[in-house]
Amino acid sequence: MHLKDIIWMGGLLTVLSFPVSATEIEWPVYGGDNLHQRHSKLTQITKNNVSGLVEAWEFDTGINATFQATPVVQDGVMYVSLPFNDVVALDAASGKQLWRYEHDLDEDYPICCGPANRGVAVSNGMVFTGTIDARLIALDAKTGEKRWDNRVVGDNTGIREEVSRLDDSELGSVSGTSGAGINMAPMIYQDTVIIGITGVGYGLHLDATDSDSPLGAVVGIAGKYGRRGFMAGYDMKTGKQKWQFDTIKSKNWEGDFVTKTADGVELPRDIAKERASLEKYSDAWRYGGASAWSTPVIDPYTGILHFGTGNPSPQMEGSSRPGDNLYSSSLLALDANSGDYRWHYQQVPHDSWGYDVASPPVLFEITIKGKPIPAIGQAGKTGWFYVHDRRNGKFLYKSEAFVPQKNMFELPTSEGTIIYPGVMGGANWSPVSVDARRRLVFIAAIHWPVEYKLHQQPARNGEAAIRYSSMSPLNTPEKHGLLTAIDLDNGEIVWQVKTENPLIGGVLSTASGLVFTGEGRGELMAFDADSGEKRWSGKTEAGVNAPPITYSINGKQHIAVAVGGNRLFGFKTGQKIKVWRLP
Repeated sequence: MHLKDIIWMGGLLTVLSFPVSATEIEWPVYGGDNLHQRHSKLTQITKNNVSGLVEAWEFDTGINATFQATPVVQDGVMYVSLPFNDVVALDAASGKQLWRYEHDLDEDYPICCGPANRGVAVSNGMVFTGTIDARLIALDAKTGEKRWDNRVVGDNTGIREEVSRLDDSELGSVSGTSGAGINMAPMIYQDTVIIGITGVGYGLHLDATDSDSPLGAVVGIAGKYGRRGFMAGYDMKTGKQKWQFDTIKSKNWEGDFVTKTADGVELPRDIAKERASLEKYSDAWRYGGASAWSTPVIDPYTGILHFGTGNPSPQMEGSSRPGDNLYSSSLLALDANSGDYRWHYQQVPHDSWGYDVASPPVLFEITIKGKPIPAIGQAGKTGWFYVHDRRNGKFLYKSEAFVPQKNMFELPTSEGTIIYPGVMGGANWSPVSVDARRRLVFIAAIHWPVEYKLHQQPARNGEAAIRYSSMSPLNTPEKHGLLTAIDLDNGEIVWQVKTENPLIGGVLSTASGLVFTGEGRGELMAFDADSGEKRWSGKTEAGVNAPPITYSINGKQHIAVAVGGNRLFGFKTGQKIKVWRLP
């Protein structure tokens, strides 16, 4: 029931007030509501009193590592997935631990992409979580006891062609592995748990002391790395797989060999050369990548599931994967009941820059020529917010660029080419927020120039010469974050705020006109939704690089966020969940 319903009584217009429903005062799913708008109807915390927020409670997880999870709050209980896949249930009013599931991580499994998990799903008395060692697990919501545990990738954890170690005088030692895991929060549709795998496009990186070290160069080299990604549905009661959709096509993955993106940007492709190499690389699709990084959104009216895919494999280097590499770097729509294909939109065909479709899509309505259109939007690593008719995928518009852009879609050179946005984004995995009444989408983004460089290791010890490329984030004072409000109906920037650090984590908005997001130096911030004016800052011991949420319990509105930083981006890690409220 909405806050107010309008009815006719005896010819008089009458306004009836109703209490906000439980789902509107809590945070029952990853995206806040079934459209994944991350917008709350709560209004107790306002522009005028937000400066008075005080700490309500904090919970020490005991795990100091990159923390990206969105808490889920149902029936007064907060459920949070921790780094390395422990799960806790907390009293949402006090922070008292109710139970803790400790994950028995498979130490022999090839972990590719750090310890972070982005959340759980709660339904039918169970808590569902995906793990970095590629397992989908169901827990009892009251006790935390395991109901079932399913290794979703089977025996085919990944495929890697052995290559000689690269020793580059500039980059240092470079090596790589392939491994499939799960980072996203699951989604529930009727009696089905839906989740996808990540890491399948992982190739070569700088050698690191651990899997969660700060990002150095990302290296692209031709070869057979990884496997195909997928999104799949599992029976809620048993964990048995019901359907699977592979994110790389086995037939015609080369597509139409397009020379432009679907929105008209020229691509630097040698189509004749690609076509000539098709026979040589006829099995490239087997290693094609296209991870599913972020939680899908399901249209509640049609049952159509929408999600984004990662870059093709091998990353950046396209010579051993001729063609458009469908469906990598795409927005995809499937039937949530069967996994059947409905439509796709490939943002970057034959992606050689790491422009994953990483930020979760969001559903809303727009009006075009007087007609309401059910729309879907996605904030790209390219720096544009893409909007489509979600019924058929028709491209409607893309926004003004919300980050600076230079030399996009340029290939690497031996001298090095400065590109932005690069592999960091734009909008990375951070979810956006939509305030449908204000007609605004709020995007947390990154300006971080990278150097895209071509390398050649000469022939030696009887081995052939190796040609490869690197994309290195530059340690420059130019890098910063941008929080942007964009008009949903025309894509124009309404306001923009520059922050000291690149923004990675996500956004929350409220009906009272506030926008919350965190920064890596250690603060959660609140901004005026209408002007972008900063209204409050809550200091923290570590980086705030996870999406904040809000909920109400015992008549008090709370703001909660995971405070664990992000080592990949160089932000201080921690081990707390922090919650604020008014005195």
